[in-house]
Amino acid sequence: MPIRLLPEILVNRIAAGEVVERPAAAVKELVENALDAGATRIDVVVRDGGKALITITDDGCGMTPDELSLAVERHATSKLPGDDLLDIRSLGFRGEALPSIGAVSHLTLTSRPRGADSAWSLTVDAGTKGTPQPAALAQGTRIEVRDLFAAVPARLKFLKAARTEYDHIADCLERLAMAHPGVAFTLSDGGRAGLRLSAAQGELLDARLSRLGALIGRDFQENAVPVQAEREGATLSGWIGLPTLHRPTARHQHLFVNGRPVRDKLMVGAVRGAYADFLPRDRHPMLALFLEIDPQEVDVNVHPAKAEVRFRDQAMVRGLIVGSLKHALAEAGHRASTTVGLATLGALRPEALGPATLGPEAGGGQSESGAAPDTGFIAPSPLPHNRGGGGSWGGGGGGYTPQTVPRGLAERSAAFQAPHQTGLPPLQGRLSGFAPAARPPEYRPASANAPPLDSHPLGAARAQLHTTYIVAQTTEGIVIVDQHAAHERLVYERMKTALLEGGVKRQALLIPELVELDEPSANRLLGRAEELAELGLVLEGFGPGCVMVRETPALLGQSDVKNLVRDLAEELVELGDTLSLKERLEEVCGTMACHGSVRSGRVLGIEEMNALLRQMEATPHSGQCNHGRPTYVELKLADIERLFGRR
Repeated sequence: MPIRLLPEILVNRIAAGEVVERPAAAVKELVENALDAGATRIDVVVRDGGKALITITDDGCGMTPDELSLAVERHATSKLPGDDLLDIRSLGFRGEALPSIGAVSHLTLTSRPRGADSAWSLTVDAGTKGTPQPAALAQGTRIEVRDLFAAVPARLKFLKAARTEYDHIADCLERLAMAHPGVAFTLSDGGRAGLRLSAAQGELLDARLSRLGALIGRDFQENAVPVQAEREGATLSGWIGLPTLHRPTARHQHLFVNGRPVRDKLMVGAVRGAYADFLPRDRHPMLALFLEIDPQEVDVNVHPAKAEVRFRDQAMVRGLIVGSLKHALAEAGHRASTTVGLATLGALRPEALGPATLGPEAGGGQSESGAAPDTGFIAPSPLPHNRGGGGSWGGGGGGYTPQTVPRGLAERSAAFQAPHQTGLPPLQGRLSGFAPAARPPEYRPASANAPPLDSHPLGAARAQLHTTYIVAQTTEGIVIVDQHAAHERLVYERMKTALLEGGVKRQALLIPELVELDEPSANRLLGRAEELAELGLVLEGFGPGCVMVRETPALLGQSDVKNLVRDLAEELVELGDTLSLKERLEEVCGTMACHGSVRSGRVLGIEEMNALLRQMEATPHSGQCNHGRPTYVELKLADIERLFGRR
C-alpha cells in the first residue's frame, strides 16, 4: 500500500483515543481548562454516565469569538507562554482536549469574556467546525458535550454501565477539588446533586484539610497530621493519617504535583517507605500530599492523559517525601486515631440490641437530652425496670416495650440483682481476671508541684485485666493499653536509637543456647552472622543444622532465644540475599522486639504500669506496634456516659 496522509478528522479521532479514554477523561480535561481560566465555581452535569451529555459551566475569564475558533483547532493553546515544553505552569499539556473531544461528539462552546457585552457560541459536530454565533450567557464559559463517541461506536462498546462511569467522573472531580480548595464544585446527574463543595476559607493548609474532610471523611480530618517541608526549591505540604488509620487499598492516597493529580510509582514507593515501620504490608495509609516543584525539574508529558510524571532528581524527591513524613509522624508522638475508640464503642453494643430489636426511640440514635450522638453508635435504652401499670417497661418514656425487650435480658438482670439464687460464685471469684494490683492505693503526687498522674495524656494506671491489658484513668475518660504491643514498640524504637549511636549493647549468656534448625536455615543465619552481631545477636555454627547463641541484645532481657532464632530464620527466607539486614531493619528489629517485650500474661505492679505509660508518652510512634495494631484505646467520658444513657 502506498504511504498517504490521513484526513484531519481521522487524525483528531486517533488523538481522542489517547486523550479521551472515557467520559471521566473528557470531564478532567474540561475542568482543568476551567481552573486554568481562573474559575472560582465549576458546575458539572452529566447524563447516562456522561455518554449522553456532559455540561461544564464556570465563571472563568471567558473567550472572544476569535479565541473560540482557535480553541478547537489542533496545536492551538493558551497554556504554553513560550516554546519550551518543559516550562508548563498550568494544568496542560500533551493532550489537545477540545479538538479531540469535538472529533468524537457534538461539542458546543459558549463563552463571554470579562467586560464583554455579549456571549458567543461555536459548535463542532464530529470534527466539522461551525462559525461563532451570538448567544446568551453570563461571564465565563459553558461547554456541552452530547453523544460522546457517537462518531466512533466501537468505543462505546468498551464503556461500563452508566453508574460506573458516573463514579469515575466523581472520583476525577474530587481529586481536582482537593488540589483547589478555594474553588466551589458541584456535580449532578441532571436530577440529584452527587457532589456539592463550597469554597474553603482560611490558610491554604487549613483549607485543604477542610476540603479533605468533606471528601475523605471526618475520621481523616480528626486524625490527620500536617506535613510542611522544603528541600532544594521543592515544597511538600499536605495532611497524612496516623498509622492506626489505615485501609486495605491505596484508594485514599492522593498525590499531586504542581496542582495536578498523579499516580506516580516513585511517590507511592516513598510513602510506603515512610510508613514501613508502622503498617503491615497489606495495609495502606490515608493521606493527601501536594508537591510544588520547578516545572523545569519535572516532565508532565510522559503520559497522554498527564496521569504520570517524571522527575529529573528522583533521589531528592524521594528523600523529601520520606524525611518529611517520618518527621511528621514523629511529631505526632504517641497519638492513636480516634477511630480506634469509636470502633471499641461499637463493639460494646450488646449483641441482643441490634437495630432490629430496638424501639423507634432507641433506634433513632438520640439521647435523653435530645442530642444525636456523633459516634455512629446506637445507645441502648435504660435497663428494663417494671414500674407497674400497663405492663410496659420504662413507663413509655423511651424505654423498652414488652415486644422489644431482648430475650433473656430480664432474666439476666434479675440474676445480677440476686446472685445467691443462681448459684453464681462469690464476687471475689468473678474478679479473678484482675491482677492483684486491681485495687491500688490512692495516687499522690511525688511533690507539691508535680501534676496528678491522671493529668498525663495516658493517665494513671488503675488496674490490669487478664494480665494483658492496663486500664488507666485520665481527666477526660479511660485508656486501655495492650502491654505487649506497647512495650514491643518501645523496645523497637530503643533498638533503632542504639544502632544509630554505634550498636546494640549485648549481654553474654551464662550457658550458650543451642538451636536446632534445618541445614539451609542454619546456613542462612550463619551467612548473616556479622550483620546480626551488629544488632546484638551473636551466633556460631555448631555442626550441621545447629547454631549456638552466645550473646543476645541487652534490650531484650530474658527473651525466648530459641523461638527468636527460628523466627529470624523464617524472616531471612522472605528477605532473600539481595538486601542487607540494615536495609530491612524494620523486619529484623521488629521480630527481635516482639520477643523481647513484656509478654501477655505477665503480672505488672502499679509502678511498672505507670512507668510503661510514661515511656509511651515520651516515645514517638508508640500509638501503634510494629505490626500496625493500636497499642491503646481511649474512651472519652462523654462516650461512656452515652453508653449508659446519661447523655
